[in-house]
Amino acid sequence: MSRIDWIVLAITLLAIIAYGLYKSRTEKNLEGYFLSNRSMPWYIVLLSVMGTQASAITFLSAPGQAFTDGMRFVQYYFGLPLAMVVICITFVPLFNKVKVFTAYEFLEQRFDLKTRTFTSFLFLLSRGLSTGISIYAPSIILSSLMGWDIFWTNIVMGGLLIIYTVSGGARAVAYTQQLQLLIIFIGMFIAGYLIVHYLPEGVGFTDALKVSGASGKLNVITTGVSEKGFDWKDRYNLISGVIGGFFLALSYFGTDQSQVGRYLTAKSNRESRIGLLMNGLVKVPMQFLILLIGALLFTFYQFNDAPVFFNNAVKEKAMATPYRDTLFRIEQKFNRQQARQHEIGKKYAVAETAGDKESLAAGATALSATQAEYRSVLKKALPSSDTSDTNYIFLRFVVDFLPKGLVGLLIAIIFLAAWGSIAAALNSLASCTVIDFHLRLGRRAKDITHEEQCIKEYKVSKYYTLAWGIFCVITAEFATGMGSLIEAVNVLGSLFYGVILGIFLVAFYLKRIGGTAVFISAILGELIVIAFFFLDRYNIIGLGFLWLNVVGAVAVVLLALLIQPILPSRKKD
Repeated sequence: MSRIDWIVLAITLLAIIAYGLYKSRTEKNLEGYFLSNRSMPWYIVLLSVMGTQASAITFLSAPGQAFTDGMRFVQYYFGLPLAMVVICITFVPLFNKVKVFTAYEFLEQRFDLKTRTFTSFLFLLSRGLSTGISIYAPSIILSSLMGWDIFWTNIVMGGLLIIYTVSGGARAVAYTQQLQLLIIFIGMFIAGYLIVHYLPEGVGFTDALKVSGASGKLNVITTGVSEKGFDWKDRYNLISGVIGGFFLALSYFGTDQSQVGRYLTAKSNRESRIGLLMNGLVKVPMQFLILLIGALLFTFYQFNDAPVFFNNAVKEKAMATPYRDTLFRIEQKFNRQQARQHEIGKKYAVAETAGDKESLAAGATALSATQAEYRSVLKKALPSSDTSDTNYIFLRFVVDFLPKGLVGLLIAIIFLAAWGSIAAALNSLASCTVIDFHLRLGRRAKDITHEEQCIKEYKVSKYYTLAWGIFCVITAEFATGMGSLIEAVNVLGSLFYGVILGIFLVAFYLKRIGGTAVFISAILGELIVIAFFFLDRYNIIGLGFLWLNVVGAVAVVLLALLIQPILPSRKKD
């Protein structure tokens, strides 16, 4: 990057940190640190919920996802609006009525301590691992730009985030996410505009869409149904998106403390509900536009030279190995294919004939095959390196083609998205640890005043935020080679979310089920989900990860209904 880009990056990040710390002045107690004293209006709740969900992975990996697999990933969000309605009707009023700090406090009131503790543990495990992957995402940027070792980059990136989160608490997270999202939307709009602007003369936005569509990148709606019937292994289609996406969104927004903690900061039920319903309306078109940038970027590279591999740092390392000549030959082959593809693309954009459309699609397939061949040789040359470059596609365009100054702004955007979501996650991890474990299972100090107790709990909360930050940095060190990060995070969440949702569904709707029955069902349900995951991974069965959320929730509910009648009758379970 140029000196101007570094100045823009530094000023943007420092301004956000200063603003967040300024707005984070709050009473030094748990309600102030974790819930901002329940004082937030609906629009802050909306931006906080969106900012928590839209991590750096969203803006770094989603365009690459569309570039490689098309826009069908947007179907993953189709169940979200319906989930928002259910949460507003059932979850929000119950959580606010009992004035909980964490969603899992409610489970002790409804069931017992062991159910609350087990559910909170599942959340801590899933969110802690996911946050580690989220720290790895912005580390990719620094590592790629500076040529730093990813190990030390994770430590630097995680250290900055820990300082930011420990200092600010929930109020800093909520208020900085306003500015973060504003800057993010402006920056992504500029990136999309420039992609189209840089297309050849005479090729406009609609022409770019035609080329993307001819290459199969505008596959927004796919049914998952073929001549052989419904493909359960297909990850993104209309049916899995509506049903599996509904269960995933219901669990994520209704039971994941990183999201529940955002709308518990609202000043009333009404403010929480408006914020969540607006999120349901905005999220799908927002994700559509982010994926559209990836589809347009694919078109851009039909007229401009693309690298055979987008992660330049790994490519340079591989060129220093004995596989150098093989890699060079494959790259030359790729460049010749690109030259032919450019001509076909220009011809199709102008004439739009059926023959050119077939040639364009065939050329895109051939280019992808050559890139796959290149990656396979890279894997032999550098067995321990990440040979999936999906997460680097958008970043490479930003660095190679954007004007000076805008590069720094776009890089800042990815950092801001990371800081918003990771700070909220660390805040929620600390809140669950303090409320569900430290204060609930530990012993309170005697002979101290209420004010002294509040200050002590406030300090303990900061220590736990620090501890979780360190845990997530360690997790980030093992995130290399996970492929598309946006997929990896959602697969990981799906291992736990269904079971957690099932516990809450029993709590809300099956009043005759007691704590012991649901506790046993939750353990068995989690084992079933893990079994399905490994059966799918080793191709024994075919089941896309979204369906794991349905499996987990349904398993807990059905098992609880079966187990409760055979347990000894007790007045209070």
